Amino acid sequence: MSYRSPIYKTQAEWLSTKNKQVLLFAMSGLGKTYLSSMLRAAGGWFHYSVDYRIGTRYMGEYIADNFKSEAMKVPFLRELLLQDAVYIASNITFDNLAPLSTYLGKPGSPQKGGLPFEEYMLRQNQHMRAETAALLDTTHFIRRARNIYNIPNFICDSGGSICEVVNPEDPKDPILSELSTHNLMVWIEGSDAHTDELVRRFDRAPKPMYYQPQFLERKWVEYRVERGLKEDEVNPDDFVRWTYRQALEHRQPRYDAMARNWGITLKAEQVATVRDEQDFTQLIASALPK
Repeated sequence: MSYRSPIYKTQAEWLSTKNKQVLLFAMSGLGKTYLSSMLRAAGGWFHYSVDYRIGTRYMGEYIADNFKSEAMKVPFLRELLLQDAVYIASNITFDNLAPLSTYLGKPGSPQKGGLPFEEYMLRQNQHMRAETAALLDTTHFIRRARNIYNIPNFICDSGGSICEVVNPEDPKDPILSELSTHNLMVWIEGSDAHTDELVRRFDRAPKPMYYQPQFLERKWVEYRVERGLKEDEVNPDDFVRWTYRQALEHRQPRYDAMARNWGITLKAEQVATVRDEQDFTQLIASALPK
């Protein structure tokens, strides 16, 4: 293992430190938010959610404006909005990021709830900028947790798309350099069975997500050529279902390179056995050099 993290170099260093700082990255659904919420509830840990930061600090206005645009199509609400008689806002939480995913949307036929591809890509680019900024805010929140709240330990619950906004093979990548200087980078690695389950779950309820632009543009063309469809004929749910497994396969080597070059790896099966802070601390230690 090429272990680069300058923050905890050995098991003993990790176990003895009074200020533990960890960043979790993985596919959605493998335990990042579960671990983060558990540690926050136990006390002594500050939980920083990158997706929550994106949806509030950096894309909150876009999300609220999208709600208002829809409300303006309803005459009753339009009059109230023009009179400033109602207030429309997003109620995003750590556990419910629906306002953010709804804003991102899906490309395809407007009659089937889709967005024109140009508008879809605009929102994808907004998310890319927001995610970059939110990740770089991590260090600020580490200081904030100590200086304001006097909370000694810190866990960053990153979004599933972190691997899309970094270059894990670049030793000078600005985001990973900053994050790994202040956090132990921990990949929760899923198995093929986990991937199959995530695909089944997504198939039941396809949700918008962020994709690397080059990957997305390539898949948009491949999908339409394969089915002989024009852009406004695409069923948005069918497109994101078709793309999802390929997106997971695209992300896997990027996650692997992040762990190989910048941190450590835990298996999702191991994470599933964690029940308290002590379990978590010992599991992290087991993955560090002796």
